[in-house]
Amino acid sequence: MYPESTAAAFETAARLGYDGVEVMVWTDPVSQDPAALRRLSDRHGIPVLAVHAPCLLITQRVWSTDPWRKLELSRAAAERLGASTVVVHPPFRWQRGYARDFVRGLRRMGEETDIRFAVENMYPWRYRRRAMQAYAPGWDPTEEDYRHFTLDVSHTATSHSDPLAMADRMGDRLAHLHIGDGTASGKDEHLVPGRGTQPCAELLRRVAAGGYDGHVVLEINTRRCMSSAEREADLAEALAFTRRHLAAPATGPDVLRRPA
Repeated sequence: MYPESTAAAFETAARLGYDGVEVMVWTDPVSQDPAALRRLSDRHGIPVLAVHAPCLLITQRVWSTDPWRKLELSRAAAERLGASTVVVHPPFRWQRGYARDFVRGLRRMGEETDIRFAVENMYPWRYRRRAMQAYAPGWDPTEEDYRHFTLDVSHTATSHSDPLAMADRMGDRLAHLHIGDGTASGKDEHLVPGRGTQPCAELLRRVAAGGYDGHVVLEINTRRCMSSAEREADLAEALAFTRRHLAAPATGPDVLRRPA
């Protein structure tokens, strides 16, 4: 819903018939306040399904400058709101101490709660055709021993990865899904699904057929919309696309392969 507020997101989600929301904790004070989020959830009848930890450059000072403290507060917010998942990005390379202990530390935290800490796939940063590895241990979480993953389809486009193959590598540790499209332009586009080149429909049909028990969250970029009506139209189109393909599960070889 950016640049609109967290409160506007709850209202819009209810009006369009969404089942729930994922709260991105960012600079909007309401997004940082579990009590305020609970009031919005109750008022609109829209549950909070996931909490996205504040791990962007713009949120470096939100909920402390200590990245472990941010995760502790994200877990507490998820528990208070009844969410099942905390979405977290891999550390930036310059967060050396945090990055060094991230895999072991996140596993320890996951053993202390029923909340899933689902590490999201990211992408190399690119400048003038040069790629920079901004994340540590790396942008592809399937290379590490995490208990749970978030698969973001816009990010697979940005990293020039195959989201179907990545979903297969994640297997039964795929706990959370961010649906959005992209064109492999090198930019993180978060297009309405169906407007890019990613196999969004195929992925949705696969997870529907493969016993997936996590949430499917639409994460699309509406900041360039010229009006609230245009923004809502994009959100409605994205919702209809996602529900249509989740309701038409694949069969045979298209089913998401899960390791034994």
